[in-house]
Amino acid sequence: MPTSSASTTDSARSSANGGVQSLERAFDLLERMADAGGEVGLSELSASSGLPLPTIHRLMRTLVACGYVRQQPNRRYALGPRLIRLGESASRLLGTWARPYLARLVEETGETANMALLDGDEIVYVAQVPSKHSMRMFTEVGRRVLPHSTGVGKALLAGFPAEEVRALLHRTGMPAATEKTITTPDGFIAALEDVRRQGYAIDDNEQEIGVRCLAVSVPDSPTAAAISISGPAGRVTEAATDKIVPVLQQVAAELSEALASQSPA
Repeated sequence: MPTSSASTTDSARSSANGGVQSLERAFDLLERMADAGGEVGLSELSASSGLPLPTIHRLMRTLVACGYVRQQPNRRYALGPRLIRLGESASRLLGTWARPYLARLVEETGETANMALLDGDEIVYVAQVPSKHSMRMFTEVGRRVLPHSTGVGKALLAGFPAEEVRALLHRTGMPAATEKTITTPDGFIAALEDVRRQGYAIDDNEQEIGVRCLAVSVPDSPTAAAISISGPAGRVTEAATDKIVPVLQQVAAELSEALASQSPA
């Protein structure tokens, strides 16, 4: 075991990019916990991170003391409740950053523009700019829906392995929002294959009759995110799709660059 003086030295040691090594390691452990479903054991963290158990134990004790991690009765570690407040604030800020890009989508397509994230097993809308048409779609920011009936849900889940998608669908079920909602895992997996092939997702009256939505994921987003436009099926036609999709893809790429610029080099 390292001595207390060695621990202090490690905590203050700078990393290669000028940051504090112990802080970088702590955030890396939090992300590994999230990737593992939110609960892990020390040995699992050691195997995935390559860090020695004493170092991980010291970092986890600090995170527990701060409320960002909690230790379960089975001695495994789980993400703590203080992360919820940080996540909610970050989601709101992400929506704020996205609004100028959504506004451009509205200007160029004429339809309501949305941004959504995958939060656990649900889709949560974090930003919207409404269309200027008198007949327009409106989704309340903060609204949560299941991913199988939405364009943004398809766009987000198209990047996940099929077995993970099936597990999610098993947890959530696939209730029908309309008569056109996909309600079988095989049907949804096939729809995701179409998304990957086409480069965009469609909600064709699947969440609400009379409404069509086109969506794309935001490449390399720090959290799984997608943007979309939604409007009456009479306006978001097949012909309109050919014009709208390239705009969606371009704005998603530009938003991705903007989000990357917010991160340290």
